[in-house]
Amino acid sequence: MLLSSVIIILREVLEAALLLSILTALARQLQLNRHWIGWSLLFGLIGSIVYGVNTDIVSEWFEGVGQEVVNAIMQLTIYFMLLMYIILLTRFVNHQKISNAVLAFIMIAISTLAITREGSEIILYFFSVTGNDNHLLVVLIGMIIGGSIGISIGLLFYYLLINLRNNWSIIIGMSLLILVAAGMVSQASLLLIQADWLPSQLPLWDTSGWLSERSAFGQLLYALIGYEATPTALQAGLYVTGLVLPIILILGLKAKYNRQKHNQSLNVQK
Repeated sequence: MLLSSVIIILREVLEAALLLSILTALARQLQLNRHWIGWSLLFGLIGSIVYGVNTDIVSEWFEGVGQEVVNAIMQLTIYFMLLMYIILLTRFVNHQKISNAVLAFIMIAISTLAITREGSEIILYFFSVTGNDNHLLVVLIGMIIGGSIGISIGLLFYYLLINLRNNWSIIIGMSLLILVAAGMVSQASLLLIQADWLPSQLPLWDTSGWLSERSAFGQLLYALIGYEATPTALQAGLYVTGLVLPIILILGLKAKYNRQKHNQSLNVQK
């Protein structure tokens, strides 16, 4: 029971902690104020409580697969919000104007959805296993350990990013966000497969013998890149699509910026 609690809570906390730590580090490099963090935590806490309390109702939606579908929608929404964030970040790197208000709104939306989803899972787990008083103390200890590990890893990523040179910090932060975003697509596809909204397939491979999803490192990879030991061809294809799309956007914006810069230099010469 103790180990299960540690792993389950680590899995839920780690994903949100990594996302928040990367966004916070990038916001610091962009010299944004920290008000968005407080709003994100507030809205995320409210959202997780409301969603967690009403999970039974949500589960009845879409012919009994409401929870899977709603979670998948949240994951895909986070993905597209991350795409918007990456586009704005690319514009910043290219020395183009960006709106700090829009940037803050996107970060709040991403963080709120991440905290809502993961927080509601923690609430559900807590109330599902604490009906027996004999398990209460063990579960609480496991939750504290798992949560502490997840938050510590998030803080580690934060301090690693802010101690890099500004350009490197932004580039590595964007790269990490792309990996997280692709993982969101993979997780959403798995939920939709479970809900029979996408076709079920046999796994392409099975790496559970090499790296278990239940191990601490497996949980880290799950949160960071959406690691799945037994992915289907559909999952793998959607993951690659989710990975490639932001890269194409970045390269396209970079090429557009270079063309504009080149045209401006030609106009100056004339």
